[in-house]
Amino acid sequence: MSDKQSHSGTRPAAWYENWTEVPDSPWHERPEPSGERQYSTLTYERDGRIARITFNRPEKGNSITPATPLDLAHAVERADLDPRVHVILVSGRGKGFCGGYDLDMFAERAFATEGNPDDVTGTVLDPVVNAANHNPWGTWDPMIDYAMMSRCNRGFASLLHANKPTVAKLHGFAIAGGTDIALYADQIICADDTKIGYPPTRTWGIPAAGMWAHRLGDARAKRLLFTGDSLSGKQAEEWGLAVESCPAEELDARTEELVNRIARMPVNQLMMAKLALNSALLSQGVANSGMISTVFDGISRHTREGYAFQLRSATVGFREAVRERDEPYGDYKRAQFEH
Repeated sequence: MSDKQSHSGTRPAAWYENWTEVPDSPWHERPEPSGERQYSTLTYERDGRIARITFNRPEKGNSITPATPLDLAHAVERADLDPRVHVILVSGRGKGFCGGYDLDMFAERAFATEGNPDDVTGTVLDPVVNAANHNPWGTWDPMIDYAMMSRCNRGFASLLHANKPTVAKLHGFAIAGGTDIALYADQIICADDTKIGYPPTRTWGIPAAGMWAHRLGDARAKRLLFTGDSLSGKQAEEWGLAVESCPAEELDARTEELVNRIARMPVNQLMMAKLALNSALLSQGVANSGMISTVFDGISRHTREGYAFQLRSATVGFREAVRERDEPYGDYKRAQFEH
């Protein structure tokens, strides 16, 4: 058969074939990558051209543990390396996307954990180490704090730095540290009633990822972070944070429509488009914003006010401390998970 006869131009719309489907594919007769990896905080599934990463701690509001950024980074890289994947979808099981850091562990129980040693034991991510570094009567080492939080950012930022498009599907709540994850995604689609914001700026927190101004612009980012107010999903669409918002009962269907439209595109076109557009975003100083914001997040947890909130949480419980923090703003709700 001549080159002309075998050329992809002889087949209808051959440009929509996946890398592994073309006759001269370098992956011809190669097995698919192993699917045996198990994660403690999320699940991974390849569904045709879509990689589905789903936070899987619904009983804890999908709150962030030391394993979350490690799991997310591994799953994103897994999808990025799989030639069959065109788009990566991140979502959460249960009542919401992610309620931030697990402060039932981090605040009320002074970072205490149970169980046998694991990958984070004895490292800068070790909760016991970070508990000692948060002792209000001890000496705070800001670089232990930075080493820990910057690693969280690196894991979450895998959504931005992946070669392939990433989409975050938000429902229920994406609060505090949950927004550090969501705002790194290339696209956000959400339910109209989703609660999206960073209330910890009222005390004990600065968004470590530093993505708010890059996603919303200076004035609107300051409007949220100067007050700790949150947006609804509908407002997020109106403000340009989300590309689409819809009634909660339509979210699954609308998300599938979006990711399937993206997945239809040739994977190399998607990669080139993302890399080209990311060059403009990265030139804005995303890395510098994250570094500065991470440092200030650490400082905010070691001020007089930050220590007061930490000790109040340990004394009366995190929910009561949040009530005392938020009632003056008129938006207190009994959210168990938030930072």
